[in-house]
Amino acid sequence: MSDLVKVTIDGITVEVENGTTILNAARQIGGDIVPPAMCYYSKLKGSGGKCRTCIVKVSKGSEKDPRPMPKLVASCRTTVMDGMEVLNITSPEVLEARAGVVEILLINHPLDCPVCDQAGECDLQNLSYEHGLQKTRYEFDRRTFDRIDIGDKIQLHMNRCILCYRCVFTADQITNKRVHGILNRGDQSEISTYIQTAVDNDFSGNVIDVCPVGALTDKTFRFKNRVWFTKPVDAHRNCSHEKCNGKVTLWYKGEDVLRVTARKDQFGEVEEFICNECRFDKKKTTDWTLEQPAVISDTSVISSNHYQTFKPLPVIKENLALQEANKRELEKTFKI
Repeated sequence: MSDLVKVTIDGITVEVENGTTILNAARQIGGDIVPPAMCYYSKLKGSGGKCRTCIVKVSKGSEKDPRPMPKLVASCRTTVMDGMEVLNITSPEVLEARAGVVEILLINHPLDCPVCDQAGECDLQNLSYEHGLQKTRYEFDRRTFDRIDIGDKIQLHMNRCILCYRCVFTADQITNKRVHGILNRGDQSEISTYIQTAVDNDFSGNVIDVCPVGALTDKTFRFKNRVWFTKPVDAHRNCSHEKCNGKVTLWYKGEDVLRVTARKDQFGEVEEFICNECRFDKKKTTDWTLEQPAVISDTSVISSNHYQTFKPLPVIKENLALQEANKRELEKTFKI
């Protein structure tokens, strides 16, 4: 039996390894047909299946069993089969259902994008713009929580949380012990700790990077600037921590490093997690070896103030003929 299977997504056929999920098969094709994902994270085992934003329609199960699947399925949890045909953006049913999912995610989410530090790099902003409705049908009071510090440099704004569980999986898999998680049940569920400021392990800052909304924020960066006014630059250092490779993105405003984050791939996922020393304590250019400007999608607002070269080309080029003409005109004004 071949290890490769063929799957067709929105009319585009691709060969992938047996056992690949529909979402990752779509990512190999790329472009607009890649379903959005708010909870799935390829670097975290067990993630996915929580938010349902990646739902798709399987119009043909496989070559052996061509019957369509009776319901929409989560593409991050459904593996492909040989001959499977999937509809994503070409299915009105999927788009309608996804709009409903986005409406549910926004039921309790506050409309504080103008003052939220995640604005400009928020997955929920992008999702609501692409698939959301113009208004909500929810008429009841939104649930609210007090802001708490779950670490000396991490603030939790639970009002914004969509319960994607990414931060919980991150703490489970890259730290020695997890001291935060889901408290309560149903619509009272929340991310929290029993003891505030208890999150103090060497890699705790990574929960900030994996959070798709502004629920977990960097206290050293809060309200300092907007991401579209900064210039991200890839850099590295020889980190003394055995589990940290020291490869980061520095976010500059002028000559000042406002924050340090882990590098992310084209899907917004952290490539390799970094330690707290690199993230919070090394904010001088002399601490780092600069590599190149970080690659930013031209569809992101961050690219509005971003250059692909360290020395951008001059806006006005030197025009010798114009300079000579200006010199002659100027000489005419001199009094003899």
